[in-house]
Amino acid sequence: MVSVPGSEERSVQGMTRAQRSGIEVRDGTVPVARVEGSCEKLVVVVIVPFLNEEQHLPLFLDSVSAQTRPPDVLVLVDDGSTDRSWAIARDFAACHSYARALRRPPRPVARDRLASASEWGAWQWALEQAHAAGDVLVKLDADLRLPPLFFEIMERRFLSDSLLGVAGTHLSTVGDDGVPKREYNVDNHVRGPTKFYRAECYQDISPVPQILGWDTIDEVTARMRGWRTASVAVPGGDPVHMRTTGTYDGRLRGFRRHGVAAYGYGAHPLHVLLGGVRRSMQRPYLLGGASYVAGWVGAWFRRAPRAAPQVRAFVRGEELQQLRRRIRLRTSR
Repeated sequence: MVSVPGSEERSVQGMTRAQRSGIEVRDGTVPVARVEGSCEKLVVVVIVPFLNEEQHLPLFLDSVSAQTRPPDVLVLVDDGSTDRSWAIARDFAACHSYARALRRPPRPVARDRLASASEWGAWQWALEQAHAAGDVLVKLDADLRLPPLFFEIMERRFLSDSLLGVAGTHLSTVGDDGVPKREYNVDNHVRGPTKFYRAECYQDISPVPQILGWDTIDEVTARMRGWRTASVAVPGGDPVHMRTTGTYDGRLRGFRRHGVAAYGYGAHPLHVLLGGVRRSMQRPYLLGGASYVAGWVGAWFRRAPRAAPQVRAFVRGEELQQLRRRIRLRTSR
């Protein structure tokens, strides 16, 4: 099992991270702790699950090799590939002392491999297998192209903010015109392709269930316990998502999975409807929004697995607060 610093603090029940640290909290706002001029270095353990990524994995690994601050440990996890992905990962690990390649035991073939959050299960499995102690535990997708400052900037953010528990970066995709365009994301949401966990925070929020919506459940639980979550802009450009989010096996199926995920983390029905409207304006336009809402409704009918009640209540509280804030902004114009 990965050694996680600070795990002894979990024995203090009913207290947020800020309260346990003796930091005053006013109106739910936690002051940011800064480290000026620090030369401290964190141990960064990166785990990359992949399945049939022979097209993207070489570009991803090239971008890792080009980092100004490489990871201390890189674990490449084959989750059942049938193409050359395993050979690519194995050869890279053989040439880089900080890297190792693991193969997950075979599992039954599923009609929709992403419906069971298998990438999160593969990451958790590798975390147990790696036996590597780290200050920051990272999950990355293998279809990313990272900018050279990626790990350096993220390490600086964790060093400068002692209450930053879960972080990641904004992502861009390249359109038909060849120009990178940032994908929509709110600043405190950390998307699944780039997840950085402070080890103490990860211990605080564990276990994170292996269900669709895990990548919201984790950060919501962190905020519940007094940690900050943030998506970071990287100087020189965002990491490029070489495969547009939700398009692995079709856009409509991707939208439907997002609806199931919304049910899993406890989205408010009003927020789901508004999300359907917003997605109706994206390709394939009306069908996308309808598939998203249908995913949520279908999960509700079959009583799909969900986050804990207190997590769902916290999610709905945040969503309603965000909605009220938007209404105030519009009416004040």
